[in-house]
Amino acid sequence: MAYSLKIYDPAFDIYLKNTKDYRFQFAFALAIIAIAGFYLYGEMSDEMENPEALYIGLGIGGMFFLIGVFSAFSGKKEQTWDGEVVEKEIIEKEKKVEFIVYFEDNRQRRQEIRTENDATLYNYFKIGEKVRYHGKLKTYEKFNKSGDDIIFCNACCFMHDIEDIMCKNCGCPLLK
Repeated sequence: MAYSLKIYDPAFDIYLKNTKDYRFQFAFALAIIAIAGFYLYGEMSDEMENPEALYIGLGIGGMFFLIGVFSAFSGKKEQTWDGEVVEKEIIEKEKKVEFIVYFEDNRQRRQEIRTENDATLYNYFKIGEKVRYHGKLKTYEKFNKSGDDIIFCNACCFMHDIEDIMCKNCGCPLLK
């Protein structure tokens, strides 16, 4: 029973860098597709001519690009803190069920995880369990994982069997 020192593995920093790069690359690709699509529409359509279609494509492509840049560089780093699970709640709505796990950090501030129509995280955490919130990954690690059958990757949140050592999805070590 302990928090894992594997959190300092360089694989997590590589994962975070790659995630940032992928956001930027995806937005750049969407921008190019929008520009090319509107240009081709202007060339092939009777409804809109170039350069008007190209200008619209440039505007929309520029918005995609700016959103990508903002998304890639706006990741506010959060502090790591220790706390515990203090409450759990189920809210039933018309076509969905919301599962909420509440945490209290070492400064008595409440945090929460909400999921819809999936009780996996709700069942994973038990009231009174100690947790550590890893700010750089924005995920929670349980102090005592000894009775668990599953474990979540703290990088990509992929669920694994407790016996696994590395995440099959992202390659980061599992914190156990």
